[in-house]
Amino acid sequence: MTPGWREPGQGYDDWRAQRERWRQQRREARRRRFGRGRIPPIGCVGCAIAGFVMVVGATAAFVAWVAAAVLGFLAPAAGPSGATGVAIALVLLLALGVSARAFASYVRPLAALAEASSRLADGEADVRVWVRGPRPVRDLAVSFNAMAERLDRSRADRQAMLADVTHELRTPLTVIGGGLEAMLDGVHPMDEAHIAPLLAETQVMERLLEDLRTLSLAEAGALPLHREPADLVEIALDAVAAQRAAAAEKGVRLGLDGEASLETSVDPVRVREIVTNLLTNAIRHTPSGGSVDVAVRARPGEALIEVRDTGEGITAEDLPHVFDRFQRRADSGGSGLGLTIVRDLAAAHGGSVEAASGGLGRGATFIVHLPVRD
Repeated sequence: MTPGWREPGQGYDDWRAQRERWRQQRREARRRRFGRGRIPPIGCVGCAIAGFVMVVGATAAFVAWVAAAVLGFLAPAAGPSGATGVAIALVLLLALGVSARAFASYVRPLAALAEASSRLADGEADVRVWVRGPRPVRDLAVSFNAMAERLDRSRADRQAMLADVTHELRTPLTVIGGGLEAMLDGVHPMDEAHIAPLLAETQVMERLLEDLRTLSLAEAGALPLHREPADLVEIALDAVAAQRAAAAEKGVRLGLDGEASLETSVDPVRVREIVTNLLTNAIRHTPSGGSVDVAVRARPGEALIEVRDTGEGITAEDLPHVFDRFQRRADSGGSGLGLTIVRDLAAAHGGSVEAASGGLGRGATFIVHLPVRD
């Protein structure tokens, strides 16, 4: 591994947090020094440039002095002795070498950063630089590596999403194509019994594409929210009423409790979508005879919408990934985007969502936090 930076993984977030604490401590120390009337430091780069210029100037003056003495422009007594000239020349050469080395310690890492930036701009993956040089240059290299890592993660997420979308669309397209081909070949008659499943598959594709549209807008921060004063309890009641038929068909009891009313400024359509997605997910994973309960409660500065079920539960390994795109069991149905949309819609309102479960067979609880606004 390249020295000076860490591969993403366990401990990387702790390292970044420690780096931020060090930077904050340095900023506080500078402020304290300035407050006592000390002169702010010019900076290592400025010192190196100034020292280099001074050494070059002193060398030029010494050379001109020796040349003037040799050519007779100076009185003999004013010219340097041989020993003095050699000593001054050695000192100047040493100072010039030290200054050139210090200057190069900035130039080489900066040149490497410029070259790496060009490669990154050309779309090359896994571009990193060796963290070296003076402290300001090292900080710049660390920031560059962190930025490059985020870009690589974003690129990998886009590629994974494209692969997932392709996979999800392939199934309904295969069903539709096979059904139409069978009817054209005369294998199946063109009647309602054979056309209805194909229509259902087109509806699956339509829901998937609409979910993808909502998700892409929310993740890009471009999802329009039409805020207005709305009662969250009324929104939850509407969502529960719309899902009662599906719950009754599966033998699942639906319940709602909590505040009598809780009004805040939200987009009621999007909040209803949040509750509907949570209810649909809970009913899908709750066996017959189970229950799904919705609660709306107020806390200082925020409102909570809680959906609790007595269904299959979530393992400790899967719990951190329940809001990932297309994270679902093969036999669960649905697009695998419902909980991801819940997370992004809650974030668009300035809130958040969390999931909890005691394990398999012990149900699951999802709590949406929304800020209360006038």
